[in-house]
Amino acid sequence: MEELIEKINWEKNNGTVPVVVQDTKGEVLTLAYMDREALRRTLETGYAHYYSRSQGRVRMKGEVSGNTQKVKEIRVDCDDDALLLIVEQKGPACHTGNYSCFYRKLGEPERILPMDYSLVILRELEELIRKRKENPVEDSYTSKLFKAGRERIYKKFGEEAVEVLVAETRESLIYETADMLYHLLVLLAYNGVSLGEVMAELRRRRK
Repeated sequence: MEELIEKINWEKNNGTVPVVVQDTKGEVLTLAYMDREALRRTLETGYAHYYSRSQGRVRMKGEVSGNTQKVKEIRVDCDDDALLLIVEQKGPACHTGNYSCFYRKLGEPERILPMDYSLVILRELEELIRKRKENPVEDSYTSKLFKAGRERIYKKFGEEAVEVLVAETRESLIYETADMLYHLLVLLAYNGVSLGEVMAELRRRRK
């Protein structure tokens, strides 16, 4: 595997290469980027992983939405500095809800279809909490919780859960639930448990 990975010209684009993605019928779905780790995880799992330049990390396509890409074939271009993935696409490939990111002609308006991005917010919050745990920031409430330790973290979650139970209005129920979810994610992070593991358990129960 390492020999295959090192055949790619990573240095030409500062450690990343562009990746064209198309489905098994030949429709182009998106343009993404990979670094060595993204390609390694793709080869290991059989599912597309990409390097997110905005988040600065490797992520599996569909890790939150469930719209995964099962890789059937990986091709490299003549200069060894670009890849083509042929995949089995599950659901839409585009964050707008469209099947392909190339759904419109130049000049046509963007068309955003309804999608449930609830878990995206939780995933972003989880990632921020993880960073505050690993790299504490002065005046960060999250960092202070981790510094205070287990008793404080568990107590705060308990307090927020009670606030949910005693909420008297719809607005206060929404507000207190948001607080409780945040403190739950802190509690999970303290114990080294990811939101993905909890989702996997719910998925297992659904079966």
